[in-house]
Parts: sequence; C-alpha cells; structure tokens
Amino acid sequence: MLRHVLNIGDLPTKELNQILSVASSIAANPSIYGEVAKGKILATLFFEPSTRTRLSFESAMLRLGGAVLGFSDAAVSSTVKGETPEDTASTVSCYCDVIATRHPTAFTPHKMASVASVPVINAGDGANEHPTQTLTDLVTIHERFGRVDNLTIGLCGDLKYGRTVHSLIKMLSRYPGNRFVLIAPQALQMPEEIIGMLDENKVPYTISDSLDQAMPQLDVLYMTRIQGERFQDKVQYRALRGIFVLDNEKLRHAKKDMIILHPLPRVDEIATEVDADERAWYFKQAQFGVYARMALIMQLLGLIRQGKDGESACAPCCLEISA
Repeated sequence: MLRHVLNIGDLPTKELNQILSVASSIAANPSIYGEVAKGKILATLFFEPSTRTRLSFESAMLRLGGAVLGFSDAAVSSTVKGETPEDTASTVSCYCDVIATRHPTAFTPHKMASVASVPVINAGDGANEHPTQTLTDLVTIHERFGRVDNLTIGLCGDLKYGRTVHSLIKMLSRYPGNRFVLIAPQALQMPEEIIGMLDENKVPYTISDSLDQAMPQLDVLYMTRIQGERFQDKVQYRALRGIFVLDNEKLRHAKKDMIILHPLPRVDEIATEVDADERAWYFKQAQFGVYARMALIMQLLGLIRQGKDGESACAPCCLEISA
C-alpha cells in the first residue's frame, strides 16, 4: 500500500518504535544492510537549500545499496519554466521508487503526495514540520538513554519558526513521563496551537526566558538557531539573534548525563568550546540521522522483515532471521 510521511503524526507509535529498533540495529551492524535496496532509486527534490538533510537522505539510500537522482536547487528545475511541484512529483514518480522533498512553502509536499505514485517523504516544509529530523532526534535520544520516555526536555531558541521543535514536541508528547521546558523570548515562543495540544493532552510544560534557570533540570537540551530567513522584519531578527548562547560556563549547572542536541546548522548559539564536552551529541545526531532515514526508507519500501507477531525482526527482508 502506498505510504507517505508528511507529518510526524503519519507514523503511529507502534510503527515508530519499530523504526527506532531497526535504526538501532543498523547502528550496531550497518554492513548487513548494504544491499537491501539494490535496484531501488531515491529522488531528492529540494526546492530550498539544504546540506545535512539532503546529503543524509542520499547517504542513507547509497548505504542501502540503492541509487539517487534529483536536484538541490529549484533554480535548476523546471520550476523556473512555470512547472508546478505537483507536475514535478507526477513526472519524477516515473523515474524512482521514493521521493524526499523540501519546500519553503508549508504543505507543498502534501500536494505533491496527492499526485505521486511512489512514497513521498517531507524533508521540511517552511515553518511547518520536519518529520525525519524528529526521527533523527528520537533515534539519538534512544541511543543515549535506551528510552524516549520519562525525560525532561528543554527546547531553546526559535520555537516559533523552528519546524524541528514543532515535530519533536508532538512526537515526544506521545510518550509517558516526558515534560518540556520551553526556553525562548516571548516573540519566539511556541505557537499557540502547540501549547493548546500540550494543554489538551495534559502534557506538563513550563515556559521560561532563562536558559540558566532551566539548565539544572534538563536531561536533553535541544538548541535551535534564530532563523533569519523566516523573519519579515530584519530589525527584529538582529535584535533577537544571539539572545541564547550555550557555552562552558552555562554547562557548569547541567547534569553530567545531559545531552545537547541541535538540528544544525548552528550560527552562534553554541560556542565551539562546547564541542569537546562529552554531552555534545549534535554531530553524533547527524550520524544517527543517516540510520533513521535508512530505517524509514526500508519501512516505506517494504524492506523490513516482520516477525510472526507482526513486530519488526530488525533485519532486512533479504536476510534470514537467526533461530
């Protein structure tokens, strides 16, 4: 059955847990997955600049033994001739087995999926969502703590325009015992619809404008950059840029086993001196993003072997399961 992943809600919790399990298996033994997607093609249609997400998708497919085609700049696509994203998706569906797409306008990947004949993965749509970044975040947290529940998660920086934190808070809210600290100036606080979702589901959270005060209670600190490209008022952007900077001094008040995550790229919100701290997991996070996307591609293409009880057997279909 044709499946798309456009919002993080498109992955039921049970299926998400299967993907986490497969990603963990890949991290432990990536070599056995080297020919799982042989003969399959991923198309990366990026209408907005990207380095990490696009290359992560391409690395994931290549590590699975598949091939990649696509473009990284809308200026080199037929968009400049007036072609709609829907027509692009309809055409490219003829050339590939799965599409990963990014677009600066919210919900454009949804329109593309409505006409595509292959699975479409939303790789970021404006300020809306970024579901595969959330998969990356969850895989990283799971690898560090062995769970994704009963944690205190601090989300710091641009919570208004940050699509990564929108998706992450929706997903982590599914798991019991999680609580959130929303650290941002009022102008960049979490959108009302996200706050409403937390209230409706009785998920505990606090709102703060002080990283120093929040730090001692956190298991996970998720830093984000102030996204200048989302601001219409550049004066406001310049006033807010650099309002939160994580450095070694602030980390003196953090738990020894806390981890620091960041979807990248960073600008000035994490000082480079923090990179040497064992709690800095943002570059490891980039590596786990490859494994997360490998697992998702396998899931959408039906390449994960299922056990008799319907649970993932954590192995590709081409392998026999050990007794």
